[in-house]
Amino acid sequence: MAFDAKAKMEKTVESLKNELNTIRTGRASASIFDKVRVDYYGNKSPLNQVATISIPEARSVVISPFDKSLISEIEKAIQVADLGLNPSNDGKVIRISIPALTADRRKELVKQSKGIAENYRTTIRNIRRDGNDDLKKQQKGGELTEDQLKTETDKLQKLTDSYIAEINKVEEAKEKEILA
Repeated sequence: MAFDAKAKMEKTVESLKNELNTIRTGRASASIFDKVRVDYYGNKSPLNQVATISIPEARSVVISPFDKSLISEIEKAIQVADLGLNPSNDGKVIRISIPALTADRRKELVKQSKGIAENYRTTIRNIRRDGNDDLKKQQKGGELTEDQLKTETDKLQKLTDSYIAEINKVEEAKEKEILA
């Protein structure tokens, strides 16, 4: 049981890291485009599957579509994604300059990352609750003794505490990155 909870908690932390990577920090990064979906012949495709994303300088991004006819679709998808970026194209590539973050915007982004992290902490606690429910069912079914139930519940709590601490570390690192 604890292994199942551990695997779920591990996936939760990985998912948090991926979601926080999409938050813009004032430096150019290909990961801020992870959620951008481009209409490619009727299908919504991830941007990185229809174009090459390169970072020639710290504050600029160049997107080179594999199919030049997609350039306006890519531009539209970036604007719809609400990243606060203004793409411009020259017919061959899309150039995006990443503006420096204002103090207010940094505070907003920190608040946003804290909210995201709190949602993931809640997910970890829900996994713990489900695990505890499962352990109680096993005990009622005669698979576990009272002492075994206590031992397993304590193990699950320690596991939960360690993953909550991991989420806190990831959140703090993102906060430092935003405020830097």
